[in-house]
Amino acid sequence: MRSFALFLLGFIATTSARINYHRHIVSRAYVEQNALFDAYDFVIAGGGTAGLALASRLSANPNYTVLVIEAGGVGPDSVDIPAETYFKSVFHSQYDWGYETVPQPAAAGRKAYWPRGKLLGGSSAINGMYLIRPHQTEVNAWHDLISSQPDAHEWTWDNFFGALKKSETFTPPTDDTAKTAGIQWNADSHGTSGPVHATYPGYMVPSTQNWLPTLEAVGIPRNGDADGGDTSGGFFAVSAINPTNWTRSYSKSGYIDSLPPRSNLHILLQNTVTRILFDSSSGGLHATGVEFSPAPGATVQSVRVNKEAILCGGSINSPQILQLSGVGPNDVLSAAGVNVKLDLPGVGTHLQDHISAGVSFQSKQDTAGDIEKSGSDFSKSAEFLSFVNSGVAYVNSTTLFGADGVTMMHQQMNSDMPSFATSIGTGSNNSQVLEGFKTIYTAISDKIFTSNVGQVEMLFNLNIPGQIVVQAAIQHPLSQGRIWINTNSAFDAPSIDPQYFSHWADVVTMREGLKLARKIGGAAPLNSVVGDEIAPGSQVVSDDDWDQWLRSNGGTEFHPTSSCAMLPREQGGVVDNKLKVYGTSNVRIVDASVFPINFAAHTMAPVYGLAERAAEIIHTDYNPEPSRGSNNSDPGDSSSTGDYRFSPVAPS
Repeated sequence: MRSFALFLLGFIATTSARINYHRHIVSRAYVEQNALFDAYDFVIAGGGTAGLALASRLSANPNYTVLVIEAGGVGPDSVDIPAETYFKSVFHSQYDWGYETVPQPAAAGRKAYWPRGKLLGGSSAINGMYLIRPHQTEVNAWHDLISSQPDAHEWTWDNFFGALKKSETFTPPTDDTAKTAGIQWNADSHGTSGPVHATYPGYMVPSTQNWLPTLEAVGIPRNGDADGGDTSGGFFAVSAINPTNWTRSYSKSGYIDSLPPRSNLHILLQNTVTRILFDSSSGGLHATGVEFSPAPGATVQSVRVNKEAILCGGSINSPQILQLSGVGPNDVLSAAGVNVKLDLPGVGTHLQDHISAGVSFQSKQDTAGDIEKSGSDFSKSAEFLSFVNSGVAYVNSTTLFGADGVTMMHQQMNSDMPSFATSIGTGSNNSQVLEGFKTIYTAISDKIFTSNVGQVEMLFNLNIPGQIVVQAAIQHPLSQGRIWINTNSAFDAPSIDPQYFSHWADVVTMREGLKLARKIGGAAPLNSVVGDEIAPGSQVVSDDDWDQWLRSNGGTEFHPTSSCAMLPREQGGVVDNKLKVYGTSNVRIVDASVFPINFAAHTMAPVYGLAERAAEIIHTDYNPEPSRGSNNSDPGDSSSTGDYRFSPVAPS
């Protein structure tokens, strides 16, 4: 009965949401260029996952004025419907930056397509909605990389865990959903009053019942509390879905649409930040303004910055904007015709990305793709359209290689590090960047590879008609790359080189992950609904076969990080532990580019946590004395005397 009631509520609410969708545009603080203030306290470049979260939290203080500049517009209605992320994807549309990498020599010379959200909400509006958090070992490894800096404790697991919980409102699954898939959870690991809804789909495809028992059959245990700091094992991930109407919950719907009107918050759409303006008269660089333009060749305008310019453009656009502003590697800026303001060689380097490939099988049972293709009444219901893939497993090195294999791999990885750093590294020959490469490499090898942290993520993909796919994705590649501009125009895409498979260990790890995927497909009870293997096929048997197939078929899992890494400056770091760009007095970066290591997670949840921590850090910097007001004050009430560092936002 509970499931049926929620289905009816979802159908009605989804219809209502579509009718009222554009009312948000009227009630929000979207402004035209001619309505902008001359100056704002905080100017945020990028209205994506982190940018809108940060804008919401900062503008909760009525004494701050906040401007968000977003290159895209408001997305289409389809982004609200979870399943449409597969069936009506906005990839290759006006809502997608549509980047691609340079040819990858170790990946059969291919260019990889990198979609990124170019709309309000950024990639949180177009992604797969996984709200998977990092393992506590990874977060503490991040802390250790900057432990020499004051207040490095800001980035321990205990602090980050609180920020992750603060960003969400968790709702347990419906009875039917929990029973079908065998879902387990721990409510104490979740938030109860955050802006982003976290729950499970209202409907689970019957094949999902086979996922966890099959994992156990091949030696991968269930994890009943994957959100509490230990992500190892198999589970069904929490998704960013609003259970009151079965719609996508993302940074726009959660952090912005839910707000009462705020006169101190402005959002400018369809304008691209072209550069930050600096004053260097006092020695270092001080941001005085931000330039923007709606299109190539159009008039460039600017607003003044009273307090800070904050980059929230993501792992591609944030280093691009810094470089266009004259902050970055000297050789890159000079070659692009940009006046060098600050030689900061780490900008754009240390780039890391998850690489994914899958083993596909014929399905003997209807998948979500089959149901959608049928055009049935059920396929159009809000309940069905809430289904997204969420069966995952994080598999550690011991499961992949055995204890002796881990020891041998670890020794060889460490032995090869010096020569690999100098011959390949991140693609930069700068000594500081090379030191950072070695530091990141060692952290992955010594603290993560040998731990219980997942080295490969397994995903259960049910959205293709007639197929069941078990995907494998490496989570901690030793291959690092870089991003760089080629011209002085923000409208020209930068070059992206992740250097996929440049390190042998990445190939070996992915190969073993794919072998495990094949093993899962052949194990009971999943093998009762799986037919013949479609790809790579029975002809792929030897390690050489796997490696050749992988290099020709592996691609991005859409999780680029670390291109403006939080590391010491002498290690090619770009931001300090307060997220401030080295050599500047008032520029911060708040997005996935600052994570110095990629996590065994999907990047959305940690980015929300990062934005929550950033808001607290910024508020503390300008209000060092804690407020004595109530933490439960209305964030939109300008008369409130509450502590704005912890003001809640009503969930969408």
